Amino acid sequence: MSHLPRRIALGLTIAAMSAASGAVAQEREGDPNLIMDFESYKPISTLVVPAHPKTRAKFPFIDIHAHLRNNADEALAGSYVADMDAMNMRVAVNLSGRSGDGLVEGMNNLARSHPGRFVLFANVDFDGMDDPGWTERAVAQFEEDVANGASGLKIFKSLGMYVTDANGRVSTNDPRIDPIWAKAGELGVPVLIHTADPEPFWSPRDSLNERWLELKQRPRRMRPAEPSFETLMEEQFDVFRKHPGTNFVSAHMAWMANDLGQLRELLDEHPNMYVEMGAVLAEIGRQPVTARQFLIDYQDRVLFGKDSWAPAEYHVYFRVLETADEYFDYYRARHAHWKLYGVALPDDVLKKIYFGNALRIVPGLDASAFPE
Repeated sequence: MSHLPRRIALGLTIAAMSAASGAVAQEREGDPNLIMDFESYKPISTLVVPAHPKTRAKFPFIDIHAHLRNNADEALAGSYVADMDAMNMRVAVNLSGRSGDGLVEGMNNLARSHPGRFVLFANVDFDGMDDPGWTERAVAQFEEDVANGASGLKIFKSLGMYVTDANGRVSTNDPRIDPIWAKAGELGVPVLIHTADPEPFWSPRDSLNERWLELKQRPRRMRPAEPSFETLMEEQFDVFRKHPGTNFVSAHMAWMANDLGQLRELLDEHPNMYVEMGAVLAEIGRQPVTARQFLIDYQDRVLFGKDSWAPAEYHVYFRVLETADEYFDYYRARHAHWKLYGVALPDDVLKKIYFGNALRIVPGLDASAFPE
């Protein structure tokens, strides 16, 4: 090689390097440890910091956003109570309380079988809204449900998104529903209302969408352009404005836990509005400084809520709210591919979020079961 002209030797060297590079590239293409998709990349952090995982809340708490089975037999109801005791949950509010005979079934299987541990919220049947007298029947049924033990009203996201009548979509602020909102205020029970979905569900499913993974795994969660997120949420807030005598709990922090400045404005505008944190803990945990200040400033307006019943997932809520831990995992990648941080709330704020605010707006709860 040393006797070849310099330009020829250089050419051979480059060719050899290219061949080697090509071989490495081929090897990498077939190696799953070197080529992977977004969902496969789950690195183990090398960060070493203090960790204080929690399996039990510091104070007994009320979950204002639970979904349990009204037809639970004694074994299932007993398992609910055992899970609740283990995590220090004193009261579970079953938002799937149904109505009529279904509500009575839940009252018998849950609330009356385990006094003080379960609360049921009634639901509204929006079928037949075109029929004469629908409003009067719905109001009468709601009154009957409260008389049978319901402590509030839960409105599912179907209202505004999927409920239709002869003219098409029924808006959340449809005037035919006004007497129901007013009746809740008259009866002194809150309305927990879920409107819309996370705003990115209306955005293109591309590399810029923060919920790309969720929309890939659950493509039916993509939403059409109309009604828009803004339209749906404004309809909800219009209801709050029209019924100042009724307490409303906007589920999932009104889907604005990612924009706490805007949520501040809404809470200031609507003194009858409360929020709960079901399914949006990941938003709180990624902005510990901003979220901590928000929760302190609005400590009288935020309630604890989880949503889906999965006891082990509550542990992450306790860790975010009670500790100052850094850089730990959320429990569902499609909701949060980022890490969480604790907000270390003061005890007096924790007590309000865990139980104090619910005791104030939900009738019939036993305050003696909670610390002062």
